[in-house]
Amino acid sequence: MSSQNRTGSRRHRVVKATALAGAASLVLTACVAEIPDPVRRGWLPGDTNTTSNTPQLTDLWVNSWIAALIVGVITWGLMLWCMIAYRRRKGETGYPRQLAYNVPLEIMYTLVPLVMVGVLFYYTDQVQRDIDEPHDDPDLVVNVVGKQWAWDFNYTYNGEERHYAGIQAHLTGEEGDQERLPTLYLPAGEEVTFELTSRDVIHSFWIPQFLQKRDMIPGRTTEIHLIPEEEGTFDGKCAELCGEYHSEMLFNVEVVSPEEFEAQLEQMEEGHLDETYDRNPNLNDVTATEGDD
Repeated sequence: MSSQNRTGSRRHRVVKATALAGAASLVLTACVAEIPDPVRRGWLPGDTNTTSNTPQLTDLWVNSWIAALIVGVITWGLMLWCMIAYRRRKGETGYPRQLAYNVPLEIMYTLVPLVMVGVLFYYTDQVQRDIDEPHDDPDLVVNVVGKQWAWDFNYTYNGEERHYAGIQAHLTGEEGDQERLPTLYLPAGEEVTFELTSRDVIHSFWIPQFLQKRDMIPGRTTEIHLIPEEEGTFDGKCAELCGEYHSEMLFNVEVVSPEEFEAQLEQMEEGHLDETYDRNPNLNDVTATEGDD
């Protein structure tokens, strides 16, 4: 009789907890409209529409965290419920039965994680394929060249070739440092393809507000495809430890109107910087050894 009462009491508590959880969900749903924009975007830098790719990347990030939070809340709830419902009662002695199993429950615990991983993999792969789809005929191709410790930018726009040779800006921590950094100009609303290469060691091209980052490996070319949607100034940096002055390998990004972009190109030198200044330590060592022989 006492066992039945205890079971009924447990059921009552479970129903009560479920009702409270449902009420809390309704309250939280009503407050969604009041959630600040940074929270909606998962505290990611920039805005949702900074580039043509940021909406998909933001949705993937936020929805993945929502799924993880739901799983966490359910798991924490079940753990707390087990600790309360099956705690040692007053007057009970000894240990509960140690060997017990529930085949349907164990199957569920195996299948649910597999389904979750499969769903996350599907959406991640879908977003990655979409944002990495090359432009058929991009309006602008920028060959970004990483080097210790600055950046070169080779522009190809409307059949015209221009370049900017970056010089390392030794940072002093004083006002005006940022103005001496290399500046990458991009036209708003036009298709851009970044061709990423390196002159020496592995670097990594990263504009945090664009939510994309890609390694720059000597001897290989990697690419990023996007459309800058929002005009403004953004920060860029190398995200791969590349040597002594890695922390100073920064650059500015200016997304401007197409007219202003063309005006900036006119101020740059014609042609592209080639591989003359590339440095491969391994090849240099081999060449030096052969010369000594």
